[in-house]
Amino acid sequence: MGSAFAVWLTGLPASGKSAIARSLLRMLHERGCDAAVLESDVLRTLLTPYPKYDEAERELFYGVMAQLGAILTERGVPVVFDATANRRVYRDQARRRIARFAEVFVDCPIEVCAARDPKGLYRKARAGSAPTLPGAGGDYEPPERPELVVRGDAASPQDSALRIFALLEQRRWL
Repeated sequence: MGSAFAVWLTGLPASGKSAIARSLLRMLHERGCDAAVLESDVLRTLLTPYPKYDEAERELFYGVMAQLGAILTERGVPVVFDATANRRVYRDQARRRIARFAEVFVDCPIEVCAARDPKGLYRKARAGSAPTLPGAGGDYEPPERPELVVRGDAASPQDSALRIFALLEQRRWL
């Protein structure tokens, strides 16, 4: 046990993280790898049902998320984090706790993210009702040395997932 890995997909809201996570999960399952996705949107409804999105809440939320990922990987369950985690320190918590950890930056211009806006977050930010949205009022700290950078605007989710899958194979994690 404990030989599982974690991949953290980070990027601005609507950059394509969830679509890439779904494609990667499908590829992993086809390979016989039963990975779990820790999706911030889903976990947030459980951990912070009335989110304020302030710094203290985010610190608690991402700390719990990193701990969940560490528990799963220690028990042999590979994890895909699908979470913006707007500060590097949040992602670094998981990196410190999980031996086989890869951070993947889903790079996508904010204009593209705002045009997609499937949840209406950027519209809310422009209206002033989501002032801490990362990239649109709130800070977003991109990774300084991610293991991989994929383009949320120029590559399909499948192509990005293939690149992540190749990284996992190259590291002999699969």
